[in-house]
Amino acid sequence: MARLQETYAKEIAPALMKKFNYKSVMQIPKLDKVVINVGCGEARDNPKIMDAILSDLAKITGQKPIVCKAKKSVANFKLREGMPIGAKVTLRGERMYEFVDRFFSVALPRVRDFRGINGNSFDGRGNYSCGVKEQLIFPEIDYDKIDAVRGMDICFVTTAKTDEEAKELLKALGAPFAN
Repeated sequence: MARLQETYAKEIAPALMKKFNYKSVMQIPKLDKVVINVGCGEARDNPKIMDAILSDLAKITGQKPIVCKAKKSVANFKLREGMPIGAKVTLRGERMYEFVDRFFSVALPRVRDFRGINGNSFDGRGNYSCGVKEQLIFPEIDYDKIDAVRGMDICFVTTAKTDEEAKELLKALGAPFAN
């Protein structure tokens, strides 16, 4: 079992229950899933770009990514329905906790001029999203083997009802909030 998963069960959950005065253990917010998304519009011109994105995502997450295709044709973007325009990975369970631990403790401190993540990026329903400008912050990615620097969106989906509960949960899991 992942170290962070054990910590959640033994320390974080009881602390959250006490802080928010929950009556039942089922009310305690927990991390449901983590979705990592890489959008890449230039993949329509060069299919090899998609292979690079898929291999990078697979290295970072330890899971095979899914190719996202365009739902509609947009003439201004020279985009047809069904063209690959990105990739995503949904992590749950042990892999999710392992990724969250690596993201907060290893990858984020490697960001240049890092002062913490924005505490205002909650959606109002207890989910948190943040963007990463380059995939190089992950130690699994070799600088010499990448063709281009690409960013990604990381969305933490929780069972929390409010943003305050979700922020406390993520703080307890190790999220370095700036404010």
